[in-house]
Amino acid sequence: MPAKNRFAEWLPEITEWRRDLHRHPELLFDTHRTSAKVAEKLRDFGCDEVVEGIGRTGVVGVIKGRSDTSGRVIGLRADMDALPIPEATGLEHASDTPGVMHACGHDGHTAMLLGAAKYLAETRNFDGTAVVIFQPAEEGGGGGKVMVDDGMMERWGIQEVYGMHNWPGRPVGTFAIRPGPFFAATDEFDVTITGKGGHAAKPQIAIDPTVAAAHVVVAAQSIVSRNVDPVLQAVVSVTSFETSSTAFNVIPQSVRLKGTVRTLDAEVRDRVAERFDTLVRHTAAAYGAEAAIDYKRNYPVMENHDAETDHAADAARAVAGDCDEAPLVMGGEDFAYMLESRPGAYILIGNGDTAPVHHPEYDFNDEAIPAGCSWWAELVERRLPAA
Repeated sequence: MPAKNRFAEWLPEITEWRRDLHRHPELLFDTHRTSAKVAEKLRDFGCDEVVEGIGRTGVVGVIKGRSDTSGRVIGLRADMDALPIPEATGLEHASDTPGVMHACGHDGHTAMLLGAAKYLAETRNFDGTAVVIFQPAEEGGGGGKVMVDDGMMERWGIQEVYGMHNWPGRPVGTFAIRPGPFFAATDEFDVTITGKGGHAAKPQIAIDPTVAAAHVVVAAQSIVSRNVDPVLQAVVSVTSFETSSTAFNVIPQSVRLKGTVRTLDAEVRDRVAERFDTLVRHTAAAYGAEAAIDYKRNYPVMENHDAETDHAADAARAVAGDCDEAPLVMGGEDFAYMLESRPGAYILIGNGDTAPVHHPEYDFNDEAIPAGCSWWAELVERRLPAA
């Protein structure tokens, strides 16, 4: 693999950064230790500017090239937060924080972008400015939006922005990307169905919300099969069914349902939300119950821009020799907010034959580090060619 030799030499050092981050995972915006470590290293590398507190706990580093005749600025983003999952890897560098682990590889993303920042600050073989972005709260907190809303793009004049995610199941260090819609919009619902509680032996004088809720769960699956164009993608998943009583002889007063909706098209997103509301209310009413619905629209569809997708793929081919077409992903990604704000692209890098992300036995594959760092550096040097 024609990764830059410097990153192969630095692999033990970058691996140690990554494993230190893995041992000390932090959730959402509470990435105080991680952010401080990132800022410290960026200053050690000699970045021209290092700013903390962007998007609450985000960190931004500015690296100027040897010249700036182009006036061009590109952003490179990595996420820093972990997940509330107990680790089961048994590794020496396993999490020291009970119930929290880097189960999605954000420790690897951060380490790879730090490695690239070190290289770019040392070589500066480009014309323009590279802005490295370390974002908190990707896992449900919308940290990408918070950083954008904090004026990050305008403050540093970022014109293009790029992101990367490791991908278990792909060969280590290989790349895949696609233009247009890539990761799904991630909406969620919290439904309370209220009936009339009573004795389980006298159902005729109660209104059973369990029966109503069970029919809602089944009926909700018809939204995708009967209200969405079969050539388009949508997912409706009920993931929690909780009754207000757990006694064996009690009809509960209420049932709470939680779940998620995933779509890759704005019209489909609207259609599913509309049908969900109508179906849940009327199904509950058919059994004499009432439904209260809290439906939240979270991350939007993440859409790669065409030209920037080509730039990202060209850099990947320079590093790995090829770049595959990635599949559509029904998972969500809050890099979507940055791609709504500026043209850019998001790419996948192979993590090898590892446990899937969000799994207690997952661990980022350190062998992917040279390719990932090289892609960042190659992208900057191609988009900002030295004068």
